[in-house]
Order: sequence, then C-alpha cells, then structure tokens
Amino acid sequence: MSPVIALVDDDRNILTSVSIALQAEGFVTRVYSDGGAALKAFAENEPDLGVFDIKMPQMDGMELLRRLREKGGTLGAMPVIFLTSKDDELDEALGLAMGADDYIAKPFSQRLLIARIRAILRRQEFARDTAEENGGHAPEPELIERGQLVMDPARHKVTWGGNGVTMTVTEFIILEALAQRPGVVKSRNQLLDIAYSDDTYVDDRTIDSHIKRIRRKFRGCDPDFDSIETLYGVGYRFEG
Repeated sequence: MSPVIALVDDDRNILTSVSIALQAEGFVTRVYSDGGAALKAFAENEPDLGVFDIKMPQMDGMELLRRLREKGGTLGAMPVIFLTSKDDELDEALGLAMGADDYIAKPFSQRLLIARIRAILRRQEFARDTAEENGGHAPEPELIERGQLVMDPARHKVTWGGNGVTMTVTEFIILEALAQRPGVVKSRNQLLDIAYSDDTYVDDRTIDSHIKRIRRKFRGCDPDFDSIETLYGVGYRFEG
C-alpha cells in the first residue's frame, strides 16, 4: 500500500503544490489547513507521516506535535517533519526536543522534502522488518562509542562528552555512517546514497550543508570539536 502523508499548513498554495508533487511520487496525501482539524482526523485515520508547518493560527505545529506525542501508541510515534522559517534555529531546536524527526526550512525544494520523507519511511520500514524477523523482539542495535561521541541508534540519541546533541534523522544517518568506521573517508556520493533514496536527485552540496550544521551543533557544547575532517575533493571522515 502507498504511504499516506498528512500535510498541515495554513498556506493553501503549499498544500496544493506539495500534495501534487507527492502524489506524482506514488504517495497518498491528506491536507489540512489547521492543526485542530488534523488532530481530529488523525484519531480516525492514522497517516504514515506528517509534514507540519510550525507557525499556524489557532493550533500551531508545535502544539499539534505535543498532543500527538501525548497520545502514545502508533499515533503518538508517527514521524513528523516540521516546516520552519528559514534559518530559525530556535524552531528547529524546540521541534527536535519535542520529538520531531526532521525539519526543512522554507522556501524549500520539493525534491528535498520528498527525499527526507523517503529516508524516514525507509528507516521505519527497516526497523519493522528487523522486529518481525526476530519474532517481534528485535535486539537493540549496539551503542556507537567513539571517544567523546556516543550514539544510541535505538533511541536516536547523540551525546558528546556527556552533553546531548539534537540531530535530525538525516543528520543522524550521516553521522552514523561516518562514525561506524573512523578514519575511513566517505565521499559525498556515498553519503547521499546512504541518506537518500536512489531515485531522488539531491545536489551533493546538500551533504556539505548537513556537515556544516552537524559541526555547528557539536561546537555548541564543545567549541574545540574537530572530529569531522574535510578532505577537499574527496569527502569526509570521522576521527574519534
């Protein structure tokens, strides 16, 4: 069955254009112009993933996410991507702390949004398949410990020197790929293949942007962070 994507935004132009783009990629879409109507509809028909605008009148995206997470169960665990104002790091930090899975800043590329959606759904499908193969009792993946870095894939948590670092799903995937094999160089194309689906074109400069944001987040708790090394013209590597 095709994944169902719920779009919640008070801008009807965005609802229409994004819905058309997602349907062209084989998704089923449901659109809502306010958070209250979306929350009521979700209780009756759960979507597979939600894309919420943060700034909406009445019930905004933050409040909608908070109420979803309070419900628990499959609805409470529904993956959510936030649409934020450009470079609004406060929105990003609050959204991730509340349990959003990713964010994308307006104005945004529809191809990039679709790639993020595919990455999150692919990660969920892998987790479900692993659980089924193990009789519904999948062993938790081991912690990745590299010096001051500790990654917990089961809980999607990252710490550096004991301090929490909030990561989007895409940032987590990229960092995990680098940290799994310290010292080994990963090219931009390799990281793109890991983070995005094969049939979605994403400019390789997107990886540079992700790396920049990852570094900025780590330097927020350690100004001397330099464990992600750039090899110009080649790619990136993690030195634990």
